[in-house]
Amino acid sequence: MPNTRDQIRLNKAEQDELLDSVTTLQIASILPDGRPHLVPMWFARDDNGLLVFSTYARSQKIKNLERDARITALAETGDTYDQVRGLSIEGVAEIIRDASITMRTMQLVGARTNRQPRPDINPDHESEPPPIAYKRVTVRIKPERIRSWDHRKLA
Repeated sequence: MPNTRDQIRLNKAEQDELLDSVTTLQIASILPDGRPHLVPMWFARDDNGLLVFSTYARSQKIKNLERDARITALAETGDTYDQVRGLSIEGVAEIIRDASITMRTMQLVGARTNRQPRPDINPDHESEPPPIAYKRVTVRIKPERIRSWDHRKLA
């Protein structure tokens, strides 16, 4: 007989559906004193399917991730206990300091938050990144452990 944890675990397709249905992740990095630094971030999946977000290069989360690359991302939805479903991804953050990649990340995130189709890249028509892309970086999350739950499965 499966335990409750096994019953409520999301399969890969359900994990993808959950990530497609939310626009904000709770991102945790580690402050110098060891406490968690938790912030909401809009996100997207890059062309390899990994979670990415863009933030200012001088932000506290980047300072934290430069010192300790461990990161946790949480996506959760549901207003009552019997409707709660979520995904917690523990991994390593890769900080990418390339304005072209950051511009692409900003486009992907913008498309998701504005509910627009995923933008295509046309290599024959590349444009110069906007000035803001030079002040920002992309963070790519390389997952090491994924936990998931869907309390709707208990009904």
